[in-house]
Amino acid sequence: MVYARNGRQGLGVTLIELLVVIAILAILVGLLLPAVQKVRAAAARLKCQNNLKQIGLALHNYHDRSGHLPPGYVSAVSPTGADLGPGWGWAAHLLPDLEQDALWRLIRFNAAIGEPAHARARTQVLTVFLCPADEQIGVFTTAGAGVAIAHANYVGVFGTNDIAPNPGAGNGVFSRNSRIRFLDITDGLSNTFAIGERSSDIALASWVGAIPGAEVLWRNAPHDHDDDDHDHHHSNHFLLVLGRGDHQPNAPESHVDDFYSRHTLGLNCLFADGSVHNIGNAVSPFVWSAIQTRSLGEVFPAAW
Repeated sequence: MVYARNGRQGLGVTLIELLVVIAILAILVGLLLPAVQKVRAAAARLKCQNNLKQIGLALHNYHDRSGHLPPGYVSAVSPTGADLGPGWGWAAHLLPDLEQDALWRLIRFNAAIGEPAHARARTQVLTVFLCPADEQIGVFTTAGAGVAIAHANYVGVFGTNDIAPNPGAGNGVFSRNSRIRFLDITDGLSNTFAIGERSSDIALASWVGAIPGAEVLWRNAPHDHDDDDHDHHHSNHFLLVLGRGDHQPNAPESHVDDFYSRHTLGLNCLFADGSVHNIGNAVSPFVWSAIQTRSLGEVFPAAW
């Protein structure tokens, strides 16, 4: 108890009381931080879903105008099956439908991505292609070909078959020089996964395209691999814009061609009808495979 100089009793705080207040505040902060983190995670997930919805609308606008979806990427092919470029990807072809006309006009789509004249265009970082939950990479230089390009988090669904033997033969929605029509998606637009996430946790992707000679590498940890899709000693440049979910979403053993996110509840997936679904990490392997193909006739429940 504290007394004032004039002899009247005054109010005071003992050391014990101060420590109790500090302890209470520490507990409140400890309770508050997880709540704030959850709010931020939910906001990032919703923004990511909104990005995919915009991309879905752009895909439908492109289809209405062209009669087919954009190619996974465009490339001449050598007699041995090797890509010769130019390599511009599905997202680059959507630029006018995403209110990026000025950027689209900077691109000569019949010329290589790596040409000096494309330095400005290929390094433009576009938020519509970035998941806010992921690390903000900005611009990165590809291994192998050594070309600086803008980072992105969304890749087209090639399907369930291996990409490396023939990047033009995907059983999904996007592949090399593909021109898939909605009529070709006989499994149903609402049942077919078209665009998915790839977190920088496993590999870097780009909206720009597939640069011949580039290599897509694992970022954080060594993985076992046994096919050309996963072999970083070969050019797997197509993985800059394409994906194949041979593991469930966010699986610890995921390869560079897989779909992966930093969302704790699963993976945001754009379907061919323009809808966006969060596919859980524990989705049935059969369903996960079935939604990646466009016309194999799999029958599965609509619940993800």
